[in-house]
Amino acid sequence: MKEATLRQILVVTDGCSNSGMSPVAAAALAREQGITVNVIGVIDKSELGEKGETEIRDIAEAGGGLCDIVYPQQLAQTVQMLTRKAMTRTIHQVVNKELQEILGDSGIEELAPSKRVQVAGMVDELGEKSNLNVVMLVDTSGSMKPKISAVQQAIHDFSISLRSRSGQSRMAVCSFPGKHQHLDVRIPWTDKVEQAHQLTPDLAMSGITPTGPAIVEAITLFEHIKLPQALSERYRESNVEDGEGDLRDHVF
Repeated sequence: MKEATLRQILVVTDGCSNSGMSPVAAAALAREQGITVNVIGVIDKSELGEKGETEIRDIAEAGGGLCDIVYPQQLAQTVQMLTRKAMTRTIHQVVNKELQEILGDSGIEELAPSKRVQVAGMVDELGEKSNLNVVMLVDTSGSMKPKISAVQQAIHDFSISLRSRSGQSRMAVCSFPGKHQHLDVRIPWTDKVEQAHQLTPDLAMSGITPTGPAIVEAITLFEHIKLPQALSERYRESNVEDGEGDLRDHVF
């Protein structure tokens, strides 16, 4: 685990996907590639019905991640909390697996309390020292426009929290839908995380929310990731438009 790299996609959205492949299937694909998908639902009191909340929870579950529903003013704190909890959870899973191979069926629960404390300390230390790559995937559908300032503040605060880690942290920030693809890379991969907070002002606010395709395109940003061939041909090449000027609808 000393040289482990934890990979996460953090989806920030306020509603239901309505274009392209299932975001739950896309999150499951990310998990297969060793990428955790976490989801934050940013809402106003009148928004996000049962369907939207169910989708958010299903995406996180399929992606092996965590989710939370927050108001805009809570977003910055929640981004940091959720990312760290997901890191700890991932490391716990790896440590527990390795311990089970050593301890057999007895597992960590059978360790003496003092030993369990040592394991918890090791998990915390690994969380600080492991490399962390995060793609923040921001929904810029029309209803998100009033919340973009809160999102930008969250990115800024999150970058500060990453800078305090002893392990290497890299982040990228993308928005969806994009102008010509399902997402636009707003801030490419950078380890200078203190600079990763300026969303460009020309965000393409749109009525469509292609959460599933955007997650797949976010997967392709990570190094050494191999998609199934059918998807790889679609997502690693430039997207083309159909005869009516709309992006092709990708189906998993």
